[in-house]
Amino acid sequence: MKLPSAFEMKKLDHAASEDFGIPSIVLMENAGLGTVSMIERELGPCKNTFSLIFVGPGNNGGDGLVIGRHLHQRGCQPVFFFLVNPDSLKKDAAVNWAIIKKLRLPFHIIDNRKRVETVAILLQQFETRGLPCYIVVDAIFGIGLDREVTDHFADTINLINKPGFANKVPRVSVDTPSGIDSDTGKVLGTCVRADYTATYCCGKPGHFIHGSSEWTGKLTIIDIGIPPEAIVRAGIVTELATIDTYRHMAKPLQRQKASHKGMHGHLLVLAGSAGKTGAAVLAARGALRTGAGLVSLCVPHTLNLIYETHLVEAMTIPLPGSPDILSIADWDIITEAIADKQAVIIGPGIGQGRQTAELVMRIYREVKCPVILDADALNILSLSQDNLHSPGGPRIFTPHPGELARLLHKEVADVQDNRIDAAMLGSNLFRNDNHETILVLKGAGTIIAHGDGSTFINTTGNPGMATGGMGDVLGGVIGALVCQGLSPMNASVAGVFLHGLAADMLYSERGVGFLASEVADMIPAAIAKHSPGK
Repeated sequence: MKLPSAFEMKKLDHAASEDFGIPSIVLMENAGLGTVSMIERELGPCKNTFSLIFVGPGNNGGDGLVIGRHLHQRGCQPVFFFLVNPDSLKKDAAVNWAIIKKLRLPFHIIDNRKRVETVAILLQQFETRGLPCYIVVDAIFGIGLDREVTDHFADTINLINKPGFANKVPRVSVDTPSGIDSDTGKVLGTCVRADYTATYCCGKPGHFIHGSSEWTGKLTIIDIGIPPEAIVRAGIVTELATIDTYRHMAKPLQRQKASHKGMHGHLLVLAGSAGKTGAAVLAARGALRTGAGLVSLCVPHTLNLIYETHLVEAMTIPLPGSPDILSIADWDIITEAIADKQAVIIGPGIGQGRQTAELVMRIYREVKCPVILDADALNILSLSQDNLHSPGGPRIFTPHPGELARLLHKEVADVQDNRIDAAMLGSNLFRNDNHETILVLKGAGTIIAHGDGSTFINTTGNPGMATGGMGDVLGGVIGALVCQGLSPMNASVAGVFLHGLAADMLYSERGVGFLASEVADMIPAAIAKHSPGK
């Protein structure tokens, strides 16, 4: 599913009108009618009720006027609250305002902070007439909002959000909850907490980032008549990773009956150190549970017994020159181990000592197979940025916001405020015309960004994943998918989705408190339940 930015969506609207001859007012009519149809599907008939419709400037307000008209057609009394002078509305919104006036539907203007206080009084007057309130419609701000919400706009939104407002009837937002940046999911001061959101043509990035479902509620995408050809031509670079995306990308994972371990790749894990052996164990476990044919670990020799005890299905290669941390001293043994592998993971729990850092940089520059870099490997790269455009082969980077902030020399808040742009900046930091570079920015709504500019937003995962070791398992999942023939980009998108899907299965059963190792162990069930053939 394509996720256009606000700028791309405006271009789509323009293309529908200019290139395909569909009048913009027809698109607005379709949006309003489609929203009312959605509302009645969700909430039942609206006859013999009244509804409150909060109208802001621009086309979003115009959509609210159309919604009010169609509620009126169905026997519901709409009451409009204009947050701007309605005579200032332009174009299609002005046309619909003229219709509202001719229908003599009730309206009130609340264009300053003092008048917001009158809403509760007017609401009481309607309630005393005996009609129940059906819905509150938020048509204040649309996808073009890019500034902090203040003054009477903020007061109105806060009033709508009050727990007992309008007897707790559902709040329905038009296109996006007013107060959210539709490109980033950031709340711009305050935001309507919607129960339902009707968005038009396509979902928007801000519906899926920062845990924004808390504000969006149940999201419905309304077809307003923009031709599919216009969407294809628009060149939208951001997509949503859904179950259909996963099944399409995971098709190469289907196995022949006569398959054997040699057909499903061999992964090498370079992870762990004294006190952090769990990082390597979890990465290997994630890979084994995701179906890698073979998994080997190069390990500091004094720690070998720990790995052999905890990973009976994996193979270990003790490194004589590395007592308790991975070291460049064992370069020859490590390169020999890499020689027949389809992918390498490096970074979880390895520390940032000088000899370890030298090993990481040499692997980054010289190893030709795909390498997944995580945790300490990323922190080491952040100190050697002159060499980042010269990887030896495809590279997948899996930072959390703090690690990406260090790579970009930014604050964590800068990364979180615009996760898509940050992920794209990160992927460009490593971009190389000869090799794929993928950056996986972990967090709520994980972003997977390709060096070519394309991005995916993941839709799986839950708060129970906020515990140690989850990223280690994810690295193993992605590495195993590369070993089984998926491209670095497809392995990253499918791996993030699958990892979150396994966690979602645990969350639905147990709530918070499951372990990273349990997520790894749930992956086979997630694969079986959602395999491409299902």
